[in-house]
Amino acid sequence: MNPALSQARAIEAKGLVKRFKTGRSHIEVLKGVDFDALHGDVTMVMGPSGSGKSTLVATLSGLLRPDEGGVKALGEDLWSHRPGRIDRFRLDHCGFIFQGFNLFGALTALQQVTTVLKYKGFSPEEARAKAVVALEEVGLGPRMNQRPSELSGGEKQRVAIARALAKEPRLLFADEPTSALDGENGQVVIKLLQRAAKSHGAAVICVTHDPRLEAYADRIIHIEDGRILDDRRTRAPAPAADRQAVPMGA
Repeated sequence: MNPALSQARAIEAKGLVKRFKTGRSHIEVLKGVDFDALHGDVTMVMGPSGSGKSTLVATLSGLLRPDEGGVKALGEDLWSHRPGRIDRFRLDHCGFIFQGFNLFGALTALQQVTTVLKYKGFSPEEARAKAVVALEEVGLGPRMNQRPSELSGGEKQRVAIARALAKEPRLLFADEPTSALDGENGQVVIKLLQRAAKSHGAAVICVTHDPRLEAYADRIIHIEDGRILDDRRTRAPAPAADRQAVPMGA
């Protein structure tokens, strides 16, 4: 990577190793992985099932402590913090989108988004206003009072994206966000993730095995058996001034 762009790195990891115990032995899922991502980029992490890609995202986002190596996220040495500080870092700076949507069945789309904003300290009025903007941005303005049982799979995933975007995350992690969706809805979802990078300056890190998504990536990293096999850019990085975060609704 061009050294002149080093200031634009949103996240950087060195020598990540993660082992899991199985019976009397250990399986090494990550084997000395180095990784970085830029603000304004969509970085696709691709590989077969069991390759270590979801474990990589978990260690990058503060969900799973590596056995070796370190992660510098937004300039902070993430794993040097106490667990409570890491939780706060995720709340303040990270958005998460999973293939299972992770929505609360009893809450409307609007309530799904406002709940996380209240945890961030926004007043009920501020949380509602920001939630409405986020839901309208993903095309769900007319559906914001519907519960998950009344929404299609594509709509549920868009609620999850709105919930993540409403926090104005600087780091957005997506783990197989299109695997439960048909081609049309999957394309809508990946375009929204791309918009999060290009319009809001987030570093979007997307784990997927769906080759249809490669066309939307700025960078594609292939991982297999816990090692990065290939790392290539598909687009030149945007100028540094274009990678700054833009508030939702701006």
